Amino acid sequence: MWQELSESVRAKLSAISRTVDFAPTWAVSIVVLLCAVAVAWLLHAAILAALGRAVRERRSYLQSILEATKNPTRLGLLLIAIAIALPATPLEPGTARAIGRMLALATICLLGWIAATALRIGANIYLMGYRLDVDDNLMARKHITQVRVLVRVLDTVIALLTAGFALMTFDEVRQYGVSLFASAGVAGIVAGLAARPVLSNLFAGVQLAVTQPIRIEDAVTVENEYGWVEEITSTYVVLRLWDQRRLIVPLSYFIEKPFYNWTRQGTNNIGTAALFLDYSAPVDLIRQKAAELVAQSKLGPGTVSSVQVANTSPNGIEVRVLVSAGSAAITANLCAELREQLIGYLQREHPHALPHRRNEIVGKPWGGPSAAPGLPPPQD
Repeated sequence: MWQELSESVRAKLSAISRTVDFAPTWAVSIVVLLCAVAVAWLLHAAILAALGRAVRERRSYLQSILEATKNPTRLGLLLIAIAIALPATPLEPGTARAIGRMLALATICLLGWIAATALRIGANIYLMGYRLDVDDNLMARKHITQVRVLVRVLDTVIALLTAGFALMTFDEVRQYGVSLFASAGVAGIVAGLAARPVLSNLFAGVQLAVTQPIRIEDAVTVENEYGWVEEITSTYVVLRLWDQRRLIVPLSYFIEKPFYNWTRQGTNNIGTAALFLDYSAPVDLIRQKAAELVAQSKLGPGTVSSVQVANTSPNGIEVRVLVSAGSAAITANLCAELREQLIGYLQREHPHALPHRRNEIVGKPWGGPSAAPGLPPPQD
């Protein structure tokens, strides 16, 4: 059936070619190829419109699939039309072979494009059931990170394979590459050393997707900077810092160097609110007030893990309040709010508990006038 259809189309194009045979050869060839391209374009537009009406009332992901595959299918149909129309053109054999070579290259690129598109469509369909905008998103972050990193790695592999197959269509390039790497081992060593960062990040991406030391939206501390994992590419990781800066870190960093991951096992996080107070501070009352303030907070559910005197010094004590909440962001905001409210509570109810400096007044030796004005001199 396909052969009969192609023969019928080719016969019609040959008829068009004979109709305008009074024109130069190149002009006739252009007319025939343009007619084939126009028919393929209109046919694709008609099929796309029909499918769009068919899936309009269906699920939204079908519309996204149709939109994602629109351009690759159009290019494929155009290539098929040109391949069918090419024998009907009065081109010289050399020109026809050159155009055939270009069609082969375009077909290889199209296959790579289709593979990358199918990979992304499959990943999007798989991730439809996972959401990051919920409190307990550990499983979603795990799967989203795994899929996104693997998609980036496979995109790189598809691009390399597509470029390799495209170059292999040229005998000159293939022979040059074979002779170069077969006769000169130094060239292979140099190429391997040059490709080491790329391959290192590529393998690090695969290892990161499998072991997952970090995930999307994990709270991490890298190079003494606190932030969240915003994006993971095939070569680097983008961290969104607390002050909206972006820290770009190579992918291999998270395999080779230590770092803090505050949400590795879950979103629950413990924060610290430290208060530096006087020795007369009522620690028991502070403990009760901290639990009361956290329970009344509007930031979200949280608990006070402990209230302890963490350290002492000649000038006062350090009271450390440990607070836990459902996420790192809520914990940080809860600690800041608790610190502010406890200071206000102590200012109102126990001002003597706030730190203050003591100055001791020392008089002159006995027998002389007092060093402090207003005090009677010592009696013999």
